Amino acid sequence: MAVSTVTREAEAPLLDDVVDGAVDYKGRPVTRSKSGGWISASFIIGVEIAERFAYYGISSNLITYLTGPLGQSTAAAAANVNAWSGAASLLPLLGAFVADSFLGRYRTIIVASLLYILGLGLLTISAVLPSLSSSDYQNYVKNMPSSPPQFQVIIFFFALYLVAFAQGGHKPCVQAFGADQFDSHDPKECKAKSSFFNWWYFGLCAGTLATLLILNYIQDNLNWGLGFGIPCVAMAMALVIFLLGSMTYRFSIKGEEKSPFLRIGQVFIKAARNWRTPSSAIAIEEEVQGILPHEGSQQFKFLNKALLAPNGSKEDEEVCSVNEVEEAKAVLRLVPIWATCLVYAVVFAQSSTLFTKQGVTMDRSIGSNFNIPPASLQSFISLSIVLFIPIYDRIFVPITRAITRKPSGITMLQRIGTGMLLSAISMVIAAVVERKRLETALEYGLVHKPNATVPMSVWWLVPQYLLFGIADVFTMVGLQEFFYDQVPTELKSVGLSLYLSIFGIGSLLSSFLISVIEKATGAEGQDGWFSDNLNLAHLDYFYWLLAGLSAVELVAYLYFAKSYIYNRGSSI
Repeated sequence: MAVSTVTREAEAPLLDDVVDGAVDYKGRPVTRSKSGGWISASFIIGVEIAERFAYYGISSNLITYLTGPLGQSTAAAAANVNAWSGAASLLPLLGAFVADSFLGRYRTIIVASLLYILGLGLLTISAVLPSLSSSDYQNYVKNMPSSPPQFQVIIFFFALYLVAFAQGGHKPCVQAFGADQFDSHDPKECKAKSSFFNWWYFGLCAGTLATLLILNYIQDNLNWGLGFGIPCVAMAMALVIFLLGSMTYRFSIKGEEKSPFLRIGQVFIKAARNWRTPSSAIAIEEEVQGILPHEGSQQFKFLNKALLAPNGSKEDEEVCSVNEVEEAKAVLRLVPIWATCLVYAVVFAQSSTLFTKQGVTMDRSIGSNFNIPPASLQSFISLSIVLFIPIYDRIFVPITRAITRKPSGITMLQRIGTGMLLSAISMVIAAVVERKRLETALEYGLVHKPNATVPMSVWWLVPQYLLFGIADVFTMVGLQEFFYDQVPTELKSVGLSLYLSIFGIGSLLSSFLISVIEKATGAEGQDGWFSDNLNLAHLDYFYWLLAGLSAVELVAYLYFAKSYIYNRGSSI
């Protein structure tokens, strides 16, 4: 009897150790001590480091490849970079839909990783086929036409957009899958989950820094084929590591409910079909369902028409539930904030395009034998983020918390707005520095010598990069938290996808803006704002334009942010 009692007492902790709502890779219940947690998260963070290493290995120096080996103009190259970045940031919407509705996050990550490796492999092939590496490029130009072979261009752009497509499946799933490894209902794991996001962002910056400090140098000074091939190998190794962790992962049990995309879409469709339904009918239906004012948001009441069938009778067809209507309202409430952040995304796109082209023309020497790769200056963005996040968390938040009495110091919307202001200031600094560079080129008679180095140190560009990074700590992290926090639990992947889409649309807008300005200012053979000879161009005018648009955006943002109603239960 005593033995059986001891046995039951020994078995009880094992029962308590089972994680509800999760299974292992074979569909069996999982225990807290043998699955998930930091062991699983470490595999997933490693995948993210490799993915960011690969992604920024392309994006950070892409404009240099387009204007170099591919022979494109500055305006065309900047437009192509922005179009590609826009596609890469919009495709996570598709990736989240596929993962949530069909494949699941784990399978989507595997498929996306395989496509990533294929895309990077094709990029490597496109770079080495005509031997257009940095070391051979001058010989190629002397012996071949200025335009590269059409076959190479086709392979390159196909591979480039294949990488964007793969990133669209990878990006929204890896972070969410990593967070799934921690049980929110367990106090210890809940704290670890919060720490996971910090280490996640640290890993993201680490992968970016490695790219900017290592790969950019290899691409500019050694070989483009090697510069694209190394990320391909890194992604292949990351996939192997991810698969090795499969036996430790926790897989969330998927319910039988409809896809959140379908639920939200259905609300808008049914509300539109009932647009002629009088308000009195809606009021009666709300009263029948017992919807109190604090339960049914008074915003966007037109969506409440989705509660009724077209003829006002529930017997004819299925109608939307109150929860589904509130989900749609929660997403719609984000739209003004989403729209007023687009100019920030347009400004953000310049750090990997026009800023890099500026750096190419300036004195980048350190000592007598080493030149800084211009794209490597983007590392100052990551450095400022890594350095400022502890300052923000350990100094800024406690000080503001003592003043505002809010746990987070300032609200999410205040955090986003602060970053917008810093972004506008960074554009002012960029315009002033570019004016100084143009004056220096004129002073030394280099205006008509596009290949000459302007005797102005590239370190003049560092302040605008640093301010960009600090702005990111406020706005980028704030947007991620806001779009994750302000949507219902089942729509977290949708929220993160909407956050990413800001930068996708922003990049496309940047591409469109550059194309329009180039046509308007560079007509009839004149030197426009984006002339290939930057000493005759006027990037400073463009930066002033973006600073002005940022100011207008900030005013509009403050208007909508002031009237925004946070979801009940929000961490704010």
